[in-house]
Amino acid sequence: MAQRKDFRRIGLLLPSSSSVQERDIGRALPDDITLHVARMRLNNVDADSTLRIVQDIETESQKLADVDVDVIIFPATAPSSRNGPGYDQELIKRITAASGKPATTASTALLEALHMLSVKQIVLGAPWSASVNQTVAAFLEANGVKVLAQEALGVVRNLEIGLLDPQTAFDVGHRVNRPGADAVMLACGNWSTFSIIDRLEHDLGKPVLTTNQVSLWHALKMMGTRPLDGPGVLLRQHLGDEAARHTVRTDT
Repeated sequence: MAQRKDFRRIGLLLPSSSSVQERDIGRALPDDITLHVARMRLNNVDADSTLRIVQDIETESQKLADVDVDVIIFPATAPSSRNGPGYDQELIKRITAASGKPATTASTALLEALHMLSVKQIVLGAPWSASVNQTVAAFLEANGVKVLAQEALGVVRNLEIGLLDPQTAFDVGHRVNRPGADAVMLACGNWSTFSIIDRLEHDLGKPVLTTNQVSLWHALKMMGTRPLDGPGVLLRQHLGDEAARHTVRTDT
């Protein structure tokens, strides 16, 4: 019997209260890549919840393996950076051991994107609390990235974060930007950012990175796909052949 061979699959490990990520990532995907989702319990973005969320990471990764995804993403910056440098790699090992599939996290993807773009100094904006933002900043600093400034809106309930207008991300990006920053990072997968990335990049004249954008980019990079039409310079210029040419130019 004939079988379809014209599609590939990405698996998402999402916080249970996420309402933004399926829509934003799904809309950005090419028609030949499908999205498949498993959920882990998280209602508030706080220190305890961001640690507890990964208790079920093996079980939920196995569910994504059942649909034979090509790669699994854990697109959650705060939970994947929660325990400092190397924690993201520990989570990847757990996902892969349980599923047999390649995997990445939002924090891993962010570090890869910063390396690809030769970014040494960033600014960090997020909708959650200042304490969670500081944990993410400390993770970045421990990985050799200077955080010049940061801003957090102080929203703790993840459902409420999902209801924030994208303009809030645009405004935070403008406020937190500094002349010395090589890029702007807008963290949190449940913060709606995709619709403002290109506009903010145009205004600031530098790359704008977000949790969902870097997670999607890294998954597509692992799958060897062609560039997308955004959002942002990362997806337009740093996938497929474009990424290869950029690497050659950088290294020479």
